[in-house]
Amino acid sequence: MSPHISPRSEELRRRFAEEARAERPDLSQLCLLVAAEADGSLDEAGMDAVQMDLDRLAGQVPFRPGGPLAWATALAELLGTRCGFRGTPGDYERLESSLLHEVVLRRRGLPILLSVVWMEVARRAGAPVYGVALPGHFVVGFGPAQDQVLADPFDGGRVLTGADAELLVAGATGAPLNAAMLRPADPLDVVLRILNNIGAWAATRPERSDVALWAVELSLLLPAHPARLRYARAQLLVRSGDFLAGAAELDAYAEVVGAVDAPAAETLRAQARAARAMLN
Repeated sequence: MSPHISPRSEELRRRFAEEARAERPDLSQLCLLVAAEADGSLDEAGMDAVQMDLDRLAGQVPFRPGGPLAWATALAELLGTRCGFRGTPGDYERLESSLLHEVVLRRRGLPILLSVVWMEVARRAGAPVYGVALPGHFVVGFGPAQDQVLADPFDGGRVLTGADAELLVAGATGAPLNAAMLRPADPLDVVLRILNNIGAWAATRPERSDVALWAVELSLLLPAHPARLRYARAQLLVRSGDFLAGAAELDAYAEVVGAVDAPAAETLRAQARAARAMLN
């Protein structure tokens, strides 16, 4: 076990990796294991309580209200209007906005975590629901592609017109909306995006490099992840003073990179040597 990982974190990561490799990964459970890594007070009972809250909310959804629009409207009425789940600009400044147990408690969060609440409640109620990873703004979709209805949980579940979705994408990227952006998001891609958000939050707060490190390390436990995350982990380890572990990670990443870019691999090995030299 790495010296910077506690026995509790080691167990959480084992469970996270196991769930991520399940035949049908449980999105809410993965999000709660991320939250438990962030919040040492979130224990098994606390995680179970969140699952029960989601079950309870699902029980308040009208029984099979109809087509995609009826489902979207019913979820907006329950979660957005009656329960007050929505987001504000200030939520982007809080780590809690990326932690499922806090979002369920506070009824505030980032678009992607509010979308997880919508998806988990709707799924339990039998809705044809999935996440839609629009660039810069995560939303939920109901129904098949030809009858798709989009809703924005950050805005209380407001049903989006085609023009609304185009504006969201144009505002985030300056590019037009295309059909590929409307495909259902894989649950593991949702988790990776959440961890990327946590890493981005920590990157602007140098004193929270510990958060950046565990976010990267959990990302690396997903079956598919960007190779560059190994370089990010190496940098964070060196920055935290774990020079040997950081150097080892740089050397390992150099082996991967060397197959396609020998000069880049040599640069990485030089960085590894520099990290080891810091011990002298």
